[in-house]
Parts: sequence; C-alpha cells; structure tokens
Amino acid sequence: MGLFGERRTFMGGLGPADRASLVTLGTRHTYPPQDPLMAEGERTTFAVVILTGWCTVWSTTERGSRIILGLRQAGEVVGDMAALDGRPRSASVTALGPVVGLVVPGDRLRRFLAERPHANALMVSQLTERLRSADHERRALASMTVLQRLSERLVELADRIGRVEGQVLTIRLPLAQHELAASVGSTREAVAKALRLLREQGLVRTGPGTLAVADLEPLRLLASGESQEQT
Repeated sequence: MGLFGERRTFMGGLGPADRASLVTLGTRHTYPPQDPLMAEGERTTFAVVILTGWCTVWSTTERGSRIILGLRQAGEVVGDMAALDGRPRSASVTALGPVVGLVVPGDRLRRFLAERPHANALMVSQLTERLRSADHERRALASMTVLQRLSERLVELADRIGRVEGQVLTIRLPLAQHELAASVGSTREAVAKALRLLREQGLVRTGPGTLAVADLEPLRLLASGESQEQT
C-alpha cells in the first residue's frame, strides 16, 4: 500500500467493448506538466480517465504545505468520488508530466457503471484499495521516521516502476525533491538529509528526473526499523 493504486488499472480490467464504450462518453484533453485536472474543494463532478502520463493527487495541510496522497498512471480514473457522490473534491489532481485524459461527465460515468456490474465492481475495488492505502499512510506518518518513510517510498517506487539498468534499479519519474518530500509528509530539508545519508551508504544515486537503487533489501530493513541509524 502507498502512493500507487491497484496493480490492474480500471481501464485494464475492462473488456474491449466496455473500454470502447467508455471512450465515447468523454472528451480528450491534453494537460501540460503541472497543469491542474481538478482542485480540492471545487464543486465539479466530472471524472478523468488518464490515457497517457502520470498525475499527483494531493491535499493541503492545516499549515499550508502540500502532502501527496497518490500517484495515478495511464488507465486509472481520478475524480471518481465527486462524480459518484456529488460532494466537493476531497483532493487536487495535477499533471506530473504531459498528460492526456478523457474527461467524462459524472452523470455519464454513473450510468456507465450502473449498466455494467463488472465495471462497477472494479470501481468499488479501486476505491477500497485507495482507502486501505490512506489508512497505511496515516499510520506511517504517526509512527515512522522520515528515513523509514523515505526508504519505504523508494522501495515502492522501485517495485512498481523501477527498471534494471546495469547493476541498479532505475526509477524514471519527473518527481522533484519537494514532491518526494510531500509524498512522505515531510519537509524538503529533512528528505534531502535522508537522501544524503542513503547516498553516503551507497544505497541510492540521484540525478535529474531519476533515482537509482543499488540494493532494495537494506532499504526494506530501514523501512521496517530493523537496521541502520534513523533520523
């Protein structure tokens, strides 16, 4: 559980006919990097099916800082809660890089789900997984150090989107350091300190738009609190 949704995306779980039908219900829209798809608190009810690219789902804390609640990729749906219940948006969604999305009006999405039990079950499963992830993140914020949370996040990123390049797992995602900090509920300075420690231990390497993980097992141990000095 963590930043990512389910391993099988909503679109990936639909059959070809249902996917084709869903596409006819919306309008394609291109979002430049950092462009908002929707904003926390607004009273809109459309949903967006991500066709290409990545988005961040985030919220503003009482102190005015951002906390990233999730990363959403092609095939996933964002804005579905407001589309289903009509209540104000519970979070903002922003394009992490260039994104193409299918904007589907809420009434059309509700009708689509009502007519297709399998699609409705997929949507319920998606919402359940995200609630479980949110529960885990709340526990992590309350009980884990910054180094533990960062280690857990790096393991998650490497497991989900890492690619073997040479002797390391390389994570290629346009996630800036302040966004990485927001994903673990910490400050940029604290995460920079933790990253420096991991680099000094030879566990990670950083570069523009990339993170390279040399060995996942020490990071798993750090995340569990079983090894290494913590901050």
